Amino acid sequence: MAELTVSGGTHPILKDDYASEWMGIEVLALDDGHATIRMTLRQEMLNGFGMAHGGMIFAFGDTAFALACNPANPLPGEDSNITVAAGVDINFLKPAFRGQVLTAVANRRASTGRSGLYDIQIYAADPGAGIPTAAPAGAAPAATLPGQLPTDILPGELIAEFRGRSRTISKK
Repeated sequence: MAELTVSGGTHPILKDDYASEWMGIEVLALDDGHATIRMTLRQEMLNGFGMAHGGMIFAFGDTAFALACNPANPLPGEDSNITVAAGVDINFLKPAFRGQVLTAVANRRASTGRSGLYDIQIYAADPGAGIPTAAPAGAAPAATLPGQLPTDILPGELIAEFRGRSRTISKK
């Protein structure tokens, strides 16, 4: 099962996110305006050409976008709002294949009022290509600045660029 927690807590938007759970998404890092996630491409995520279905790449980037847009620990008063996609663009640069590990890095570029702009880079790497499967016992997570990958993550080759425009609305 996917590891949908960071530091023992679940991001509120992942609580009932069955799509992200099915995709096997693992949350690597969260910060205000930033998220890094990873998943492994499975056979049922491929199209008829034997490469990752564009919808899978899009959904993966969209999850990173949502995590970067919404605080993991909302402040009092923030829990009555959610931030959703107002529009997105994606550019597919290279194919990805079964067994490859995808990493998405989402960063807020701008925020004004209830609107925001986010860039998400999606990378693909062959299994074991510098991607640790577990931290050594007792080791703390690698320190990073917001918007940077943990220093022990080598994301692979850039396969897609996703740009999201967000809007904060009242939760109903």
